[in-house]
Amino acid sequence: MNFKRFFAVFKARNIEFFRDRSALGWNLLFPVLLLVGFSFIFSGEGRPAYKVGLYVEQGQIEHPAQTLLTQLRFIDFIDYRDLALAKEKISRHSLDLLVDYSAKRYWINEESPKSYLVEKIFLGQQVGFTRLQSSGKSIRYVDWVLPGILGMNIMFSSLFGVGYVIVRYRKNSVLKRLKATPLSSFEFISAQLLSRLFIVMFMSTVVYAGCNVFFDFFMLGSYIDLFFIGALGAFCLISLGLLVASRSKSDELIGGLLNLTSWPMMMLSGVWFSLEGAPDGLKILADFMPLTHLVAGARAVITQGATLSDISFHVNVLLLMSGTFLLLGAYLFSWNTER
Repeated sequence: MNFKRFFAVFKARNIEFFRDRSALGWNLLFPVLLLVGFSFIFSGEGRPAYKVGLYVEQGQIEHPAQTLLTQLRFIDFIDYRDLALAKEKISRHSLDLLVDYSAKRYWINEESPKSYLVEKIFLGQQVGFTRLQSSGKSIRYVDWVLPGILGMNIMFSSLFGVGYVIVRYRKNSVLKRLKATPLSSFEFISAQLLSRLFIVMFMSTVVYAGCNVFFDFFMLGSYIDLFFIGALGAFCLISLGLLVASRSKSDELIGGLLNLTSWPMMMLSGVWFSLEGAPDGLKILADFMPLTHLVAGARAVITQGATLSDISFHVNVLLLMSGTFLLLGAYLFSWNTER
């Protein structure tokens, strides 16, 4: 490992990125526009789909009025045995309403427009219930969706920023010429990976810090833990981008492969909405996506004050995925345009 050659490639890649004003501007502007848009969109009535938690004690028989409630369409009903967990999910926008039929009481989140609307639906069918607010500080939707937006921006910057660059180098025979130099494939790949990691984390930090001035984001955990899980998630996604681009020589092909990789993650990783109450098969599929663990880990740090030990499952999965992607990418990597 020659650090002089490594640093030369690392420096050249950073200069190449920061001189591309369109790429630089888009990485800064895109997440800001999303945050601004969602802060206004979800300050009103929100989406017409609701999630209602039903607290059921062990051995408790279902109340007849509960059966009538669960017959309502377009509402997901989720049973909970742990009342403290269910109330926490109310305050974190994972549930819109929590009902305890045995004690004739219910909880709402005053900060949630969906909680307000589903309460009106509930009171239209039930009477005599005590109204309670969720325990702990309720958060705005923009605070809840923040990790998803930043994670999505990290995902696109990691996948497309590496994938297209590698394919362009291969297509223009840059890789073929580099192969004739003392630069090893390990030095080249590691320099590309760390360069993109530096760029992604630098841009994400600037965006978060800048938006925090205007939005005053909710934060219970450590900024160091948040940075760590963000960097680990970015590292994993960059490794995935290197794997996808390891042999491709076509702009059209790499575009399709990267879209095929990124769109399922964007829809199923909890970026825009909670997967609470989703089918088990869908949750299992989401667990195989790096973005799921990045968003879940960052959201736990921000909204629950979780430490790295609390999110060790997500950290370990990202480490395992990163190692797997890197090994496969190094094994399949090709310098030349010929397959």
